[in-house]
Amino acid sequence: MTPHDPDEALALLAQTLRELPLRRAPATLEPRVIGELQRRAALPWWRRSFAHWPLAARCVFVVICAGLVLGALGGTAAVANVHSLSWLREAGGLLMSLGYVAALLEHVTLPSWVYGAIAVGAVLYAVLFGLGAAVYRTLYLPPPVVESNI
Repeated sequence: MTPHDPDEALALLAQTLRELPLRRAPATLEPRVIGELQRRAALPWWRRSFAHWPLAARCVFVVICAGLVLGALGGTAAVANVHSLSWLREAGGLLMSLGYVAALLEHVTLPSWVYGAIAVGAVLYAVLFGLGAAVYRTLYLPPPVVESNI
């Protein structure tokens, strides 16, 4: 085996690890794991992660957070003597328009070519992202150092 051949080194490491005897877990591990799983299952919904909350609670939380953000923006405008936040009104109008369009599209069955166009757009977006990453890697990252056996 040459000292710089990664394939042979990886094969040797895998063989050595396969030859090691299996170790048994401590006898106290299984009861501790089961106990922790039961403890987590017994937690009330508000003590779990956000993904485990009921849908109604998540919706209320999002609405409250949005209200707090709008209140903070309004309070900031009042403190800074800004009388008009026209961009905020425009953004709200845009969000309402998007909501109306989504509500309309909810009851419409789209033809299959629209789904095809969406799929093609997604593929083109992924290709664009991949090309951007390749260009960045080519232009801005230093080339890898190659070791020689000389």
